[in-house]
Amino acid sequence: MHLIQFIAADGSRAVAVTEGGATSVVTGAASVYALAAEAAERGLTLRALVIEKGLGGTVDKAALAREGRLLAPIDHPDPAHLCVTGTGLTHLGSASTRDAMHKANQQQAEAPLTDSMKMFRMGLEGGKPAPGEKGVQPEWFYKGNGHIIANPGAPIPSPSFAKDAGEEPEIAGLYYIGKDGTPYRLGFALGNEFSDHVTERVNYLYLAHSKLRWASFGPELRVGDLPRNVSGMSRILRDGKVIWEKPFLSGEDNMSHTIANLEYHHFKYDLFCHPGDIHVHMFGTATLSFADGVRTEPGDVFEIEESQFGLPLRNAVAWDDEKPFTIKSL
Repeated sequence: MHLIQFIAADGSRAVAVTEGGATSVVTGAASVYALAAEAAERGLTLRALVIEKGLGGTVDKAALAREGRLLAPIDHPDPAHLCVTGTGLTHLGSASTRDAMHKANQQQAEAPLTDSMKMFRMGLEGGKPAPGEKGVQPEWFYKGNGHIIANPGAPIPSPSFAKDAGEEPEIAGLYYIGKDGTPYRLGFALGNEFSDHVTERVNYLYLAHSKLRWASFGPELRVGDLPRNVSGMSRILRDGKVIWEKPFLSGEDNMSHTIANLEYHHFKYDLFCHPGDIHVHMFGTATLSFADGVRTEPGDVFEIEESQFGLPLRNAVAWDDEKPFTIKSL
């Protein structure tokens, strides 16, 4: 079962579900957030609640994408209560690019093993604990709140001070926090964890700065567990022509951590268990166009697709104009 949010012909919000090939409007549903809140409160699954509400007319979701009417597959009535975070060095092969960037800034004789490679090895050795045991914690970062989400099809803006505007094709986990502080996993979606890799390359301690950028995810929320093997394609188009493309892998068969371990080390903090909040957590990638020397330009289009997740995620690159900056005293 896949869920989408979109703007209906009359300008109102609507939710539709794809199952068995058809995409139908969910009766009386204006947001996935409201569905998640009701399901958690009543002790139902999303699937059960959608079935209970019933289905209306069908929609052409590809046409909705072309018309720019798709929304992110979940949002929050107050964007400040949607938290976007991520974990890195979680996929087999994900350390190579990071390791190369960091070694370029140090004498190999002084530090033959970078901190990135140490972290990656820790994941290989302790990222997949047995059920009931706690595994090693991963690299973790904060990206922002709901104000930095670009809807599918919308441009992803890069700030004027950024040194790079690069895609990161990965899987995002989507979560609702119940009234008692329990995190509820809604499902998974394609994600573009947009980052500034040039800034990160200066020094790995700049990772936090490099991640404070916009992001996009969707268009579809795949309800249920993440497939063990996710095998998709990431590409960049310039003037309608593909200038770079490469497969990306995810799912636990291709990861050094389990999803459960990554979830534990995020939600173990009470800060992230505030009732009513939404969390969008990016699980990392091993594929970057930056690693192949690509430098994006305004208007380039990112396209991330994987057949198990429905429609591809497309966003163009945009650069913000420089803005006056002042701090005033009160």
